[in-house]
Amino acid sequence: MKKRQSHNFFREYAATGSDNQSIIFSKDIYYYIIIKRFMDILLSIIGLVITLPLLLSISLLIKIETPGPVFYLQERVGKNGKYFNVIKLRSMNVDAERNGAQWAHKNDPRVTKIGSFIRKTRIDELPQLINVIKGDMSLIGPRPERPLFTAQFNDEIPGFVNRLSVKPGVTGWAQINGGYDITPKEKLELDLYYIENCSITMDLKIIIRTVQVVLTGEGAR
Repeated sequence: MKKRQSHNFFREYAATGSDNQSIIFSKDIYYYIIIKRFMDILLSIIGLVITLPLLLSISLLIKIETPGPVFYLQERVGKNGKYFNVIKLRSMNVDAERNGAQWAHKNDPRVTKIGSFIRKTRIDELPQLINVIKGDMSLIGPRPERPLFTAQFNDEIPGFVNRLSVKPGVTGWAQINGGYDITPKEKLELDLYYIENCSITMDLKIIIRTVQVVLTGEGAR
């Protein structure tokens, strides 16, 4: 089996250069990082316990509607270009990418009926709390993109990989200010704003706003 070049593919892009370091480490955020990691673990464990009945019910509905696995593992690009597998509840048909990777769009025919509901309410993202506990992600941060799209967007929008200077998040500033409906360029601008202004207060604001987005289904695709 061919070995995956998970740590080399983004070496030229990884956000570890001097320009990106100045964004993150010019601030005195040591305690913020420690507190954020503690809250990531605590809230993720609580979240998984509280939502376990819901996850089990949705998992059963997924199995009833379409054949195939309940969970969907997809390779994404994390902090400093490190690859990891994001965990999601499957919301599309098993053969959704038989023609290769495709960007999801509104009224996507590949999305199942239960998939449409869990995408609208963001329930499909709940298993990513496991990614948070593992340390691949944070509760708050730029949403992780697939390697193919990260490279494509960085070619089209120089500096797109500067989003990789922090851990990706389950939700983020871009998600509550447009979500799926914004362009990659707009997403980059919002993500960089978060990176430059991150704080506990801002994180709490994002969490509260995310709950509102989940309840209303804003920006679903």
